[in-house]
Amino acid sequence: GGYGVDRLGRDAVELLDALGIDHVHFCGLSLGGMTGQWLGARAPDRIDRLVLANTAAVMGPPSAWDARIVTVRQQGMAALTDAILERWFTPEFRAVPERSSFVRDQLLATDPAGYAGCCAAIRDMDLRPLLGRIAAPTLVITGSRDPATPPADSALIVEAIPGTRQVMLDAAHLSNVEQPEPFTASVLDFLA
Repeated sequence: GGYGVDRLGRDAVELLDALGIDHVHFCGLSLGGMTGQWLGARAPDRIDRLVLANTAAVMGPPSAWDARIVTVRQQGMAALTDAILERWFTPEFRAVPERSSFVRDQLLATDPAGYAGCCAAIRDMDLRPLLGRIAAPTLVITGSRDPATPPADSALIVEAIPGTRQVMLDAAHLSNVEQPEPFTASVLDFLA
């Protein structure tokens, strides 16, 4: 039950169908990367190239996700925002609050039920059995200082998908925000 990664993947395929798009290059970060793994394994005919950024095939322990779900339902997003930002950005990046203020604002505006649903989807996910089925050319982007999806999580993905390229950026979880130029250059180079 629930709104898991399987459902997110099926919704992505339905969106492609609704837009009349046969196949795409897909870039997903974090939960988007989890959706990308599902698409690469379950809808391989729709994916030309796959970029999996700051993501994991499994993220435990379930008790940590359960605790987040309880906190956000009882106290709202404000109770988690500072801790999330600490995981998503390095201390140096956070030292200039203007750099991450738009992310803080987005987190505070997030529906707690939606955030809880994303936590449940991640808690219940284990994509490891699917990784070997991904045949699309794949780029894995990793933040060398990412505590949410650390380099070991990326290594598991890289080892399981034949021919995968990896780029390591000096960043935490939102490497696209923290290192936008090298992130974008890596993606464009891979897609070219």
